[in-house]
Amino acid sequence: MKPVSVLCLCVVLFGSCSAGECGQEENGSMTEAERLDGYRGIWYADLESEDEYRYVYYSGGLGTYTAKHRPMAIHAEEVNRTYFTYGGVSGDGEHLYRMVSWYDHTTGMVPRPVGFPAGDTGDAHDNPAISLDDDGHIWVFASAHGEIRPATIYRSNEPWSIDGFELISETNFSYPQPWHLPGKGFLFLHTRYIGGRNLYWSTSPDGREWSEPEQLAAMDEGHYQISWANGSKVGTAFNYHPSSEAGGNWENPEEAGADPSASGTNNRTNLYYLETDDVGESWRTVDGMEAETPLTGSDSPALVHNYLREGLLVYLKDMAFDHDGRPILLYLTSRGSESGPQNDPRTWQTAYWNGSSWELNALTTSDNNYDSGSIYVEEDGSWTVIAPTGQGPQAWNAGGEIQKWVSRDHGASWEVTADLTQNSEYNHSYVKKPLNHHPGFVGFWADGHGRMPSASRLYFTDWEGSVYQLPETMTSEEEMPD
Repeated sequence: MKPVSVLCLCVVLFGSCSAGECGQEENGSMTEAERLDGYRGIWYADLESEDEYRYVYYSGGLGTYTAKHRPMAIHAEEVNRTYFTYGGVSGDGEHLYRMVSWYDHTTGMVPRPVGFPAGDTGDAHDNPAISLDDDGHIWVFASAHGEIRPATIYRSNEPWSIDGFELISETNFSYPQPWHLPGKGFLFLHTRYIGGRNLYWSTSPDGREWSEPEQLAAMDEGHYQISWANGSKVGTAFNYHPSSEAGGNWENPEEAGADPSASGTNNRTNLYYLETDDVGESWRTVDGMEAETPLTGSDSPALVHNYLREGLLVYLKDMAFDHDGRPILLYLTSRGSESGPQNDPRTWQTAYWNGSSWELNALTTSDNNYDSGSIYVEEDGSWTVIAPTGQGPQAWNAGGEIQKWVSRDHGASWEVTADLTQNSEYNHSYVKKPLNHHPGFVGFWADGHGRMPSASRLYFTDWEGSVYQLPETMTSEEEMPD
């Protein structure tokens, strides 16, 4: 593997670090990122089960996992490239590398990707997110799963180049969502495992000096969130985890079909939304009401819909804004957390703010809670969803066959316009859209066997529905995808 230079510079972000913590060895040499010889994703799974599905919740090729790591790709018009990041593997196929690379829309080529070793772990929760600043420097925010391992932030030495990186900080955050707002700096949404999975934000004008993290929401056992940027506005949608004490606070759980004995994390429910247009100086509900943060009550004015009352779980997938800046939320509801048909129906849904109320509509059904895809707003105002909604070779495990859906009436009705993958060997999952996506690279994902460790390949699709596989093994410095 070809080394890539990484300078080490410790900057205080939610704490401090020593030279040793930055990866500097005793002899003074610096930890180096590496040029890998191809695109190979991380295979990862959660708890094993005793049924035919082998894993309780999710499993497979999770290079673009989770839905809460975002963005994982950005198109840069200045150089006509889409930069992207993902969770890759080293030569042994077990240890996680936080990968970064680009696709050149002019030449149709990709380089050998750069990987930052994550240490002795294969946990895909430690996957990275990516950002670009006003000068074209590439930022990689490498996550930590809770407080077990540190999280890291890297910045490219040169604009638009992945040849060398500087280690900016070693700190702690989970589920990174860094948004660089032109001329304003960073708004960094993330999770911290303090008293649960609680939501925080921090800001920085330059990525080096950061404000103290402020808490956005802290209901019961915490939250998962997804977010997206639209000009200077950033919106975030989140669920919450009812306390597992006292039956999870579910109303009539047996009648609703919920499992009151499950942990709060697995009983995630309800749907909330907040937005900011001043880099976190203030947060407002969708109708403009200023919110007092952190939100602590499940009956908050930020509530979009009370799924707790219906006994339904909420799994967040993606969000977008229409041409008037109104949010569209994409998510899945389910009757239970475990894999298998007993928790069907798992329903893909959209929530759309029409200017005066939220419109909720169903799209289709799926066979696993962790089937994850992306939503887009087209130039003519129609909506598109690209997601693994087709049943894959490992049915009821995470992922499936990728399909393209279109709605021309704000989600009231949908039709499949393309089957992007068919007769696949493995399940495909976690389709991620780039920020400012280019029509030549609109969705990015990985595949992997749903019931046993396997190889994992990386793919992207263009707007016309052609699917390209990134080269697993490269013999040249740059090659064309297949």
